[in-house]
This record gives sequence, structure tokens and C-alpha cells, in this order.
Amino acid sequence: MSAFKPDQIQIGISACLLGEQVRFDGGHKQSRYCMDELSRVFHYVPVCPEMAIGMGTPRKTIRLVNHEGEVRVKASDDSFDVTEQLNDYATEKTTELNFLSGYIVCAKSPTCGMERVRLYDSKSGYSEKAGVGVFARRLMDTYPLLPVEEDGRLHDLVLRENFITRVFAYHDWHKLLAEGLSRKAIVAFHTRYKYLLMAHHQEQYRQLGRLVANFTDDLDKDAQNYFTLFMQTLMHHANRRSHTNVLQHIQGFFSDRLTARQKQELKGSIDKYREGLLPLLVPVTLIRHYLNEFEEPFVDQQVYLNPHPEELKLRYGY
Repeated sequence: MSAFKPDQIQIGISACLLGEQVRFDGGHKQSRYCMDELSRVFHYVPVCPEMAIGMGTPRKTIRLVNHEGEVRVKASDDSFDVTEQLNDYATEKTTELNFLSGYIVCAKSPTCGMERVRLYDSKSGYSEKAGVGVFARRLMDTYPLLPVEEDGRLHDLVLRENFITRVFAYHDWHKLLAEGLSRKAIVAFHTRYKYLLMAHHQEQYRQLGRLVANFTDDLDKDAQNYFTLFMQTLMHHANRRSHTNVLQHIQGFFSDRLTARQKQELKGSIDKYREGLLPLLVPVTLIRHYLNEFEEPFVDQQVYLNPHPEELKLRYGY
């Protein structure tokens, strides 16, 4: 069984997305984005439930079937049923994956799809996109806060940035746990994430502040309550309006240090970002530049300014 590694972000992934020839037809669904871009920062842990239970390749296709209210996994020609085998595997395997910081699943798969998988009616034969893959469901039930995303949805820049932000944050929290849980550590963690949380959901950001300010004597319970709301907050998508609000808050830290020209330059870049004329990277880069000139420890430590590696280029397009 693998273990959490503070210096390595490990994420699970459907093996076919890495080019492994594990599909029913002996092929794969290799994701160039996962292979060429995300592999630079993530260490992959490939999983294929169908191969793991010995189905082999090539093999008959399987599908989700609603049989009198129970979801079964059957061959498309109804010649066999692998529901129990897949459920048993999913139960056993997911317990071994508590070291992961995220998971990328193959869309539409009856084992790995996270949503809108075709679910067939056993009587009529009609289908609707209402199912969840057997393995994906167990994974998400076991680790409800774990960032999970489908390969196809990663083409959406907003979904991509949100997923990767959550992966890095999830990993960061578990680094804290590995180093030793304390109230001081949680306060320091929350302080670093203040502006990122504000950008995602202001009310939940304030709720997190109240949690930190009112710790009880039960550290483990407080920590779990904090992390649950923390990850739920990051699940909300930040937008131009919320980013602009955060940028203006940060701008205030430099108001008495910048020249009139510098103030106008920063204000202008924030305004143009708000209007959709510049990507977020522009005002953020300008703020980083001023941090090199003027010491401001509180701003300098904010994860908001560097939530993920620059080489992923996630703040260029919005």
C-alpha cells in the first residue's frame, strides 16, 4: 500500500487516459493534456477496475442497468453480470487510496464515469444519462472532499483551474496533518488561504474565520469541520467579480507606498481585468512585482497569488 508523500502530489487516474491499452477493444483514451501538461506536476496512480477483476482485453462491453431500482453492471448482450466483483474491488481498492490528493476519471465509463453515465432500463431497454460509474461512486462516497474530475471536463478552463487549485489545497492540508496537527498550524494555514477563500465564496470564507476564532477543546473535530468547509468553499468557482474584490483588497496594502503613476497602473490593470480586457495573470503579476519592491509579509504569504505552478498557465485565459 502506498503512503502520502509531502513532496509529491499523487493523483489517481483511469489507466486508459495514460495510453494503457486496457479498453474493451484493446485500445486506450489517452489524454494529451494529462500526459503532456499535468504529468509535469502530478505523480499518477493508474487504476482500471475492469482489468483488475480479470475481464481482460479485448472483452465484451459492459453497461449500467437499472433492474427494479437496483443498479447492476452487465454485459451489453446480457451474457454476464459483474456487479458484485466490481463492488468488492471498489470497496477494497478505495481504502488503499487515502494518500491521493485528487483523481481524474474517464468520462461515460460504467466503472469510472463521475456523472451522466448511460443507465439502461432492464425492461424497456431505454437509457438516460443519469448514472455514475461503480468505482467512481465508491471513491466519491469514501472521500467526499477529494477533488475528482473527468478528463473531458478538463478542457473547460474554469473547471480545470478549479480542480487543480483544489488538488494543491487538498495536498497542502494533508502536509499539515503529516507535520503535526495543532491549532497554531490551522490558524497559519487559514491565514495563507484567506484571499483564495474570499475569491471562491465570501460567506463561507467568513464562516471559516469564525470557526478558527472559536476552536473548542476537541482539536480533531475542529480540524475536520474546518477542512470540510474549506474544501466546500473551494468547490465554488471564482469569477471576475470575486477576483476583482480580492485584487482591490490587496491593492489597499500598497496605497501609501506607490507613486501616483504606479497606483494608476495597478488600478487600471484591475479595472481592465474586471471588464474582461486582461487575464487575471496581469494584475497578479503586477502585485508580485510590487511585493519585490515593498515588504508586505501578509500579502506575500497568500496562496491566492500562487495557487498552482506557473507552467500550467491556468491564469492566462480568463
